Amino acid sequence: MRRRSLLLGLPLALGAAGLPAMARAQGTDPAAVSGKLTLYTSQLEADAAQTVEAFRKRYPNVQVDWLRGGTNDIMPRLRAEIASGTPRADVLLLADALTMESLAAENRLRPSPEVQIGNVPAAQIDGQRRYFATKLITTGIAYNTRAPFAPKRWADLVDARTRNLVTMPSPAVSGAAALHLSATAQDGALGWDYLNKLVENGVQARGGNGQVMQAISTGERPYGIVVDYLAIRAAAKGAPVRFVFPEDGVSAVTEPAAILSSTQNAPAAIAFVSFLLSRDGQELASRQGFLPADPKVAPPEGFPDPASIKVMPLDAARALRENDATLRRFNDLLEQR
Repeated sequence: MRRRSLLLGLPLALGAAGLPAMARAQGTDPAAVSGKLTLYTSQLEADAAQTVEAFRKRYPNVQVDWLRGGTNDIMPRLRAEIASGTPRADVLLLADALTMESLAAENRLRPSPEVQIGNVPAAQIDGQRRYFATKLITTGIAYNTRAPFAPKRWADLVDARTRNLVTMPSPAVSGAAALHLSATAQDGALGWDYLNKLVENGVQARGGNGQVMQAISTGERPYGIVVDYLAIRAAAKGAPVRFVFPEDGVSAVTEPAAILSSTQNAPAAIAFVSFLLSRDGQELASRQGFLPADPKVAPPEGFPDPASIKVMPLDAARALRENDATLRRFNDLLEQR
């Protein structure tokens, strides 16, 4: 993991002169927010830098330190800090709701009704406002353009025509795949009956999403279960792949943001999360190539109208409770095939 520190101490008069009207309209006077803020994030390096810089322009009196790494890198560090009584992070911006649920169950997250959620749907916000969706990284179906047919629904991956032609990331490796497994298991129209059929039809679980995309692109396995942006970006670069948002729904990693209950600077933390959910923050997410959580913000090129995308419901607390058992059950199915 790499640590970056951005010192944002611009002169107060200079910063206030150019403040966006939106910040004032949200009821947060940027000139009144100051001090040090520490962010732990699983964003890509370039995206994290852009996010902090954009926040910097709105809140020039805040000093932001940030640390980025995979969620599986960040969490052991954070838990070690918590165990020693010295958690450094004020804000977390990590991959999935299951991670946030585990922290919420330990009362490590601050309920934050002060956060301004903009146009992000309430369904994407924790009921107690302990964590907040910032984008939708969905898992759907990608296929090679030379495949026998173009799939439209999840049922197409258990069709006889796709036997031994489907691949997916291992839920033991990919957090998005683990969440997709939970969402599928919970879905009333799919559930374990569908997962059984998927395994019986010869699905291959391999590594992470990148390895799945390689298999689809080469035609080794012309159908796959994969995150949206990888396939859409690959198609834009000329790869013979297409991405499908299944008619019966997609699962979604929401890259939620949360404020730790131990934060030493709640006003700055609230301002940071509110910025992520603001129009400006959501447009930044779109420019970075991700589907915004705010359905009123235009998606990146290659994505459909967000209103046309059906997201599979997920009880995150239940998924967390059942996660180990769900992974074991699915692995057992693969081994018994």
